[in-house]
Amino acid sequence: MTAAPAAFPPSAGAGPGPETLEAVRGDLGECTRCKLHAGRTTLVFGVGSPSADLVFVGEAPGRDEDRQGIPFVGRAGQLLTRIIASIGLSRDEVYIANVIKCRPPNNRNPEPGEVATCEPFLFRQLDVIQPRVVVALGAFAVRTLLDTDQAISRLRGRVFDYRGAKLVPTFHPAFLLRSPERKRDVWEDMKRVRALLAGPSSAP
Repeated sequence: MTAAPAAFPPSAGAGPGPETLEAVRGDLGECTRCKLHAGRTTLVFGVGSPSADLVFVGEAPGRDEDRQGIPFVGRAGQLLTRIIASIGLSRDEVYIANVIKCRPPNNRNPEPGEVATCEPFLFRQLDVIQPRVVVALGAFAVRTLLDTDQAISRLRGRVFDYRGAKLVPTFHPAFLLRSPERKRDVWEDMKRVRALLAGPSSAP
């Protein structure tokens, strides 16, 4: 296993007692912390099991996600659903979120300040769920979670220690729609994910 390039500070939970996803969502509120709020239809928090062993993290909502308030519901989301099914799971059994909770204009890449504002809420989500495996979907999510500027082509195929879980980088489903020849790579990554989930739990 390969250690993540950077360590992250503990999550800043909201007061005493165990943190919950509801508390994280409540803290977000109708967020106006960065300029992305001005163009959004709906804040896209996350969906799935709050006790999932497997979490998928993408970049940011697209048009369909912005309209419905649910991550990965467009064509790329349909492909992600099939990818999840390929290892014998359903969307209800995993958790799906994005680094950014609001759609950037014209689906541009999020800016550093937007990431810095939004990523603490993702970290809190992960700390609540305490998954065994995190799958980072696409170059942006991989670079953000691992705090690296290395290309995803150099990072995928490896497993990183991450916030008490194992992180597996892989290609974004939207990239696979443009480059279907890379689906084989994602299948190899998902077999790695399946093996990690089938292995002994690291929980005490």
